[in-house]
Amino acid sequence: MSLYLEHFGLSETPFRITPHTDFFFDGADRGATLEALIYAVLHDEGIVKVSGEVGSGKTMLCRVLMERLPKEVETIYLATPSLAKDEIIHAIGDDLKLAFSQDRRTVALRELQEHLISLYGKGKRVVVLIDEAHVMPEDTLEQVRLLSNLESNRHKLLQIVLFGQPELDATLAKTELRQLRDRITHSFRMRPLSPAETSKYISFRMRAAGYRGPDVFLPAATALIARASQGLNRRINILADKALLAAFTENSHAVTERQVRAAIADSEFAAVKVSPLSRAAVLGIATLIAGVAIGALFPWERETRPNPAPAVKAQPVVAPQTQPAPAAVAVASAEEQEDEEEEMELYAQAALEWPPSHLSPAQVRRLNAYPTLGQKLLGDRLAATIELLTHADNGRYSLELYTSDNSDPARIERFLTRARDLVPLEDLFVIPLPTGNKAGGAWRVRVMLGRYDNREDALDAARRLPPKYQRAFQPAPRTFAELRQAL
Repeated sequence: MSLYLEHFGLSETPFRITPHTDFFFDGADRGATLEALIYAVLHDEGIVKVSGEVGSGKTMLCRVLMERLPKEVETIYLATPSLAKDEIIHAIGDDLKLAFSQDRRTVALRELQEHLISLYGKGKRVVVLIDEAHVMPEDTLEQVRLLSNLESNRHKLLQIVLFGQPELDATLAKTELRQLRDRITHSFRMRPLSPAETSKYISFRMRAAGYRGPDVFLPAATALIARASQGLNRRINILADKALLAAFTENSHAVTERQVRAAIADSEFAAVKVSPLSRAAVLGIATLIAGVAIGALFPWERETRPNPAPAVKAQPVVAPQTQPAPAAVAVASAEEQEDEEEEMELYAQAALEWPPSHLSPAQVRRLNAYPTLGQKLLGDRLAATIELLTHADNGRYSLELYTSDNSDPARIERFLTRARDLVPLEDLFVIPLPTGNKAGGAWRVRVMLGRYDNREDALDAARRLPPKYQRAFQPAPRTFAELRQAL
């Protein structure tokens, strides 16, 4: 895998799925949750619960918490919570190097309490971090409640943090566990990453692995990863790693939408529709991904087989002045572009129509011709807009806030910066509309809000807009068919 790292100028693999605390991403409320956990542990806050879907980053958060706690905090990490109620006491005792005089639970609890009092007298705190707590038997959970009762005259002697999947919430909701539920002082939920957060997460991981330069993953690629992964960290890592490998096999220093589709095709969890125009190419790249991955496992074969791509050191890439077009970023050379155009002409001759709910390639090119001039929020929202217009059903609605002839990117960036204090930024979409056919011509900009199943829902959303927006704009429902037709 050394060639893969050298190709992108990386010092280590950026998208490993095993927890590595140097790659902790504090966006999407992860940093705030970490700070809250540290506060709870240090201020006698009883039992704390952290829940989230598979692959949302719970174990990573747990590991970082262990690192960030001060030295006077003794951490006990239980990675196998399917212990019987008697076993969990002995597991804690083993970590504290405490030998119980008897196996009886009442005796073990008393001796554990005496040991914890001794530690507290020396200025030490003890916290038990239970990973995968959703698989813990109910009688063991009840034992956790009893452990939380261990205290001195004024202080809790044992802090407990439960990390588990949403099934843990369902278990704790049972009537027989209401006493344990009442002792949970703080509950945190690890939500999936939004598309914008996914883009930041991928960029962060690349730079944490030593990359220096413009973002390798183009906006359309990160938008597709966000959709296919459903915002779950582990899935993002898997797709990003496979997409990087696909780019490496093509000797490319940019990850495009086409390479992400190949990664999706090579992953069992992501069922994202592949465009008919690129299905053959996607399958071919997916085969290369598998081949290179196998080659990495058997490095001795490199002595007798040519490398899939020559070792190319990371080279500086000049940042483009406009956002790259998702439909065109896969084109690595003029020759490849000609091949792709010929392929599209063949499909057109065969009377294969573009799906009615999708943008045509020409529409995508027109949208991406709009110069964002490096404005970050505007670039993110433009990529999200293209993704939305590509896949939203014709009959669904969005709210038009305003359309303006003033298309200055800096002005729109300022609007987006202010808007995120009033509405969710991920609900805002920017549609640039060219007013002429010449390159570099004038533009109009249409700003849309939300996605709604029908006109009534859109009108209801308009009535619930912040008063400032109701005074400044005249929101109008627009179908996605209408929005696409204007392009």
